[in-house]
Amino acid sequence: MADQSEPSKRRDVDEKPQPHQESEDTTASERTTAPQSAYTSSHVGTGLVVLLVGLLVVFGVPLLLT
Repeated sequence: MADQSEPSKRRDVDEKPQPHQESEDTTASERTTAPQSAYTSSHVGTGLVVLLVGLLVVFGVPLLLT
């Protein structure tokens, strides 16, 4: 719902722009993205198990209920 009141009634205090403060990035060297990260066969196995459980829930349960 849009505020249709006059601008002077919407604010009691003038808004002043706040200075932008940069924070120190201490985690930049520790972060990696997924395609560049190494993964093991146990990670692949875990992913396949999660996939199979998801497919079973999405397709198996409705088929059992019909």
